Amino acid sequence: MAVFIPRTAPGDTVDARLEVRGRFARGAVLSIVEPSPERVDPPCVHYTRDRCGGCQIQHLGYDAQLSAKSRIVRDAMQRIGKRSVDAVDVRPSPAPWAYRTKLTLALRWRGDRLIAGLHPFDRPDAVFQLEECLITDDRVVAIWKQIFAAASLLPRAAQLRGAVRLTTDGASFVLEGGSQWSTAEALAKRVPALSTVWWEPGGQRRRLLVDRRRDGVGASEAHDAKSPDASFTQVNAAGAEQLHAYVIGVARAHAPAVVIDAYAGAGATAIALAGAGMRVTAIELDGAAARWVAAHLPPGSRAVVGRVEDVIGDALPADVVILNPPRAGVDERVTSVLQEATPPRAIVYVSCNPATLARDVQRLSRYRIASMLSFDMFPQTAHVETVCELVPEAA
Repeated sequence: MAVFIPRTAPGDTVDARLEVRGRFARGAVLSIVEPSPERVDPPCVHYTRDRCGGCQIQHLGYDAQLSAKSRIVRDAMQRIGKRSVDAVDVRPSPAPWAYRTKLTLALRWRGDRLIAGLHPFDRPDAVFQLEECLITDDRVVAIWKQIFAAASLLPRAAQLRGAVRLTTDGASFVLEGGSQWSTAEALAKRVPALSTVWWEPGGQRRRLLVDRRRDGVGASEAHDAKSPDASFTQVNAAGAEQLHAYVIGVARAHAPAVVIDAYAGAGATAIALAGAGMRVTAIELDGAAARWVAAHLPPGSRAVVGRVEDVIGDALPADVVILNPPRAGVDERVTSVLQEATPPRAIVYVSCNPATLARDVQRLSRYRIASMLSFDMFPQTAHVETVCELVPEAA
């Protein structure tokens, strides 16, 4: 039976309370009888005191974190993907702390007091007040503290969510929830580091309320989003540069003339490859992002708006296909098309979820794994990014 117990380390001896759920069990640590040599004291006050769910493996030394992620990727590929793989290297993050350029917090009003923080890992309905976040850039935390001080200028909705992100144009604040917000400009004046303030009312489209990039003061009326950078910028910029360079290198190693970049986002990969002389079709569901990419692609390349599973067949054949889906992985229709089409020289699959990566690789039986490399984009958490290079079985 597989037993999942949060906040344990390989080599721990613990007393735990278990809840059996069919063929597996979940548990909670009652006491640590004998700690593992891989265990360390977590430095963040919230990790232990508030059982913060933002990080999952702060109690492991960094080398042990990398080893754990390597095992996670290999185990998923063998157990789910039915592929025999060697130990998977995990490239360390350039910075294991203070790397996040974005921090999203839950906001809850308790009378006249605003609680702004994260959820305990074992109580997703609860929110504790954030004091620090050691994996987040200090500038982001400082901006959040200014927003806390100006909390009276936020809507009095039962549930809100806010995100502060550092961008190339300054800091951006996105607020989700509420039905009225007439004090956005006043909030921006109280938080001078903000260059843009966005609002997404319940069930409605995101709107730009304040834009100091354009007029230096603030927008008096709402504007639709025209740039995709708030949605598609990686939160670990230095780690993203490593990952991006590697993906570009793997793709170019196959000397492609024609490339499909599926789930293209803001088009960093598509634009780079097209700039190197390849003919690229970038596929992206988000219309604003696709228009952004189209405006930055040279003649001969194009951006297509649509679901990858609906349009990839029309974009084939290609020499290289890049897949960079969300955590749910690719739709089964994508793997079916790639199974039946004239095979590209390589499929470069960029995954943030080892389980769905392994499932999709298992569906691509015509292809073998040529290489796998993981990147620790999110130190102190259980998340890992993996690049899997697949080539036709006969190649």
